[in-house]
Amino acid sequence: MLAVHLLAFHFTKLKEDQIKKVDRYLYQLRLSDDVLLDVTARFQAEMGKGLARDTSPTAAVKMLPSFVRSLPDGSEKGDFLALDLGGSQFHIHWVKEFDDGKQSSQLESKSYPTPKEVMQGNGAELFDYIADCLSDFMETKNLKHKKLPLGFTFSFPCKQTKLEEGVLLAWTKHFRVRGVQDTDVVSSLHRALQKHQDIDVDVLALVNDTVGTMMTCGYDDQRCEVGLIIGTGTNACYMEEMRHIDLVEGDEGRMCINTEWGAFGDDGALDDLRTEFDRELDLGSLNPGKQLFEKMISSLYLGELVRLILLKMTKEGLLFNGKVSTALLTKGKIEMKHVSAMEKYKEGLSNTKEILTELKLFPSEEDCVAVQHVCAVVSSRSAKLCAAALAAILTRLRENKQLLRMRTTVGIDGGLYKTHPKFAGRLHRAVGRLVPACEVRFLRSRGGSGRGAAVVAAVARRLAAQRRRLHTALAALLLPPAILWELRDKMRAELEHGLKRETQAQATVKMLPTFVRGTPDGTEKGKFLALDLGGTNFRVLLVKIKSGRRRSVQMYNKIFAIPLEIMQGTGEELFDHIVQCLADFLEYMGIKGARLPLGFTFSFPCRQASIDKGTLVGWTKGFKATDCEGEDVVDMLREAIRRRNEFDLDIVAVVNDTVGTMMTCGYEDPNCEIGLIAGTGTNVCYMEDMKNIEIVEGNEGKMCINTEWGAFGDNGCIDYIRTKYDREVDEGSLNPGKQRYEKMTSGMYLGEIVRQILIDLTKQGLLFRGHISESLRKKGIFETKFLSQIERDRLALPQVRHVLRQLGLDSTCEDSIIVKEVCAAVSTRAARLCGAGLAAVVEKKRENQGVERLQITVGADGTLYKLHPHFSRILQETVKELAPQCDVSFMLSEDGSGKGAALITAVAKRLHNVGQK
Repeated sequence: MLAVHLLAFHFTKLKEDQIKKVDRYLYQLRLSDDVLLDVTARFQAEMGKGLARDTSPTAAVKMLPSFVRSLPDGSEKGDFLALDLGGSQFHIHWVKEFDDGKQSSQLESKSYPTPKEVMQGNGAELFDYIADCLSDFMETKNLKHKKLPLGFTFSFPCKQTKLEEGVLLAWTKHFRVRGVQDTDVVSSLHRALQKHQDIDVDVLALVNDTVGTMMTCGYDDQRCEVGLIIGTGTNACYMEEMRHIDLVEGDEGRMCINTEWGAFGDDGALDDLRTEFDRELDLGSLNPGKQLFEKMISSLYLGELVRLILLKMTKEGLLFNGKVSTALLTKGKIEMKHVSAMEKYKEGLSNTKEILTELKLFPSEEDCVAVQHVCAVVSSRSAKLCAAALAAILTRLRENKQLLRMRTTVGIDGGLYKTHPKFAGRLHRAVGRLVPACEVRFLRSRGGSGRGAAVVAAVARRLAAQRRRLHTALAALLLPPAILWELRDKMRAELEHGLKRETQAQATVKMLPTFVRGTPDGTEKGKFLALDLGGTNFRVLLVKIKSGRRRSVQMYNKIFAIPLEIMQGTGEELFDHIVQCLADFLEYMGIKGARLPLGFTFSFPCRQASIDKGTLVGWTKGFKATDCEGEDVVDMLREAIRRRNEFDLDIVAVVNDTVGTMMTCGYEDPNCEIGLIAGTGTNVCYMEDMKNIEIVEGNEGKMCINTEWGAFGDNGCIDYIRTKYDREVDEGSLNPGKQRYEKMTSGMYLGEIVRQILIDLTKQGLLFRGHISESLRKKGIFETKFLSQIERDRLALPQVRHVLRQLGLDSTCEDSIIVKEVCAAVSTRAARLCGAGLAAVVEKKRENQGVERLQITVGADGTLYKLHPHFSRILQETVKELAPQCDVSFMLSEDGSGKGAALITAVAKRLHNVGQK
């Protein structure tokens, strides 16, 4: 028994000594985690170069766009064919995808040898051979009567400009087919297939085997957004944000990037880590100086690397008593299968002895231990380098998503990962150490890259069908130029109807005189109060205006809420609430005893008989206070002040917020004679010649007309552009049939239009997996501010998804893209509709002045105009398009409803004083 223990002790000591000896000899191949993190950083830098337009041509890691824009969502169904070319065997697959809720599929395959003469012949022979094999397969499976979509896995570096097109950059894996490099391989396949009249296939996708692996695994696990091949070759792909891919137009969504990471280091980035053995192996390869990373980690080269190490160790007398056998001198004699067998945990040493004996090396026990450890060091370095590059991809994904921690899945395939006894474990552990913030699941590909090509084809077909249906749904929101010109002319006609005495009563665009007869001239001065009522909040302001060289406007204000019960209670309650807040403000400012002039911004349709008399035509913006419509709101305010009996004010003017906007900008720019509001509501005012205002006496001078254009179309004249979504929003509103133009253009309604469209698309199965959530059913949940957030330029899709999550909507990347498109369609239509209406006003001003070319400024305000990322630009472009003889400048208003009300009051006082004199 003691002898056995002594023998075991002796063997363990021997093994330890041999391992130490090999470790000292191969210290350069043993990589610490610090070195690996440095490799990760280097690979991240290479990824950035490959993605950037300026550095991409010279980048070693090419980062090729694959034009695969979506992962499987489980709804793919149907029959698909897949071709898989990439090695000594050529595979054809027939894949059936079932939309049964279980993401089940059925796979039938057949493999055909790829003869050496085909691998190294000419292009026509290669693609004719592929077509012949496909014809045989379809004959065998009785598929020739069907037209089937086909995905083509072509496992060589290609530059793609679309999903179904790819130009071969270079052959790898011992393929050397003439006349194919720098040509589109899909076109070559099409030409070969056309020779078979009995085959009818539609090539939908060309994919790399790595992309195919990711898609295969993505069908089984929707978290899978990375693909990794580690076998005779190596590569990785992942889903990148479109906004980071300079070589492809567009910022929306994601696209799978085929990194072609085998060339990492071809520019010298890994020279300090390459050993003398790596350099010798590279010089003896078919492509010296190229695919250097692949030569350090793929199974095609690891056996040769082991041979070169053993040869040098033997020459130095460290192995086999210094006897160099023919096997050690013969390139390719030690293969990866030998390395894997020698590393098996239990049988490793006996396997090692057997293999080395077969190679006529006649090893001692010490030799076996040493050789086994050489194999372990070489394959361990391969796993660690692979992990370092993969860590760079995972880190980029996490940063793209702006997550502190990320769960994801890596789809993986390749002989080294599948058959080497320790490679997978080493890879997993190294990834865990290098990216602790990522929880990574490694999922082995089921059905290989060929099935992945079929999945890509299935996804492409699903997306094409979805896109067609989406375009159909949104087509009604598009306004071609001819329709916009019509709308401009219709608005112009309605403006005229509102100005004429005989048609004004029936006109939908009421063209209300405001009795504001001038714009600021710079001489206004004094202290003024302003009340601003136009939404769920209202303000009280004290405005101090100075004239002369030190001309300025100072404002002090306080905001008060109007509860819903007050908005929809009685008129007396509403005005008592306003006066209560006014009293609080006067007390706060210490001016309760002063009888100051006051301008009342009342942002609702009013018919005015003078500047201080305004009869409410009808409530908008959710107000429904009773006993107000048809009443003079100035009188109601005065009555409320009398009831309180605490202070007295000189109410000089009742003004609309649109007029206030024009006056504010007019204070800065005398050329401003139009005011535009595009916010919760929408409206326009402008200075009209008195001679054209038939409902007011007098022909001299000008008067500001409050168009109240929100009611444009209430007579049915724009019904032909209203969609079913507009009708649903209108029917669910507080005033069905009224303010139709406003309901298509203003912030209060755009979010609700979007919600109606999202519900319709979800019912069609185009969104949210066909499930209408409770939050989506809630009216008003989709506020217009969310449109502005979602449509921001280059907004990352994770941020869009975050906005949707705030709304209780769990979205995929594809859902986010569609939601963004819907928002853009709705807001673009609103901006173009506003632009068409404004063009009518601008053209009227030009004709009034009788000039060939008009120069005019529009004062603009409103949250939609100010905060939406594209609304103002699209509106301005539309005005330019529809009023080509007008040079229109736009000026943002600074507090039109507050400052503007004070300025109107000041102008009214100035004009009154001039009249008295």
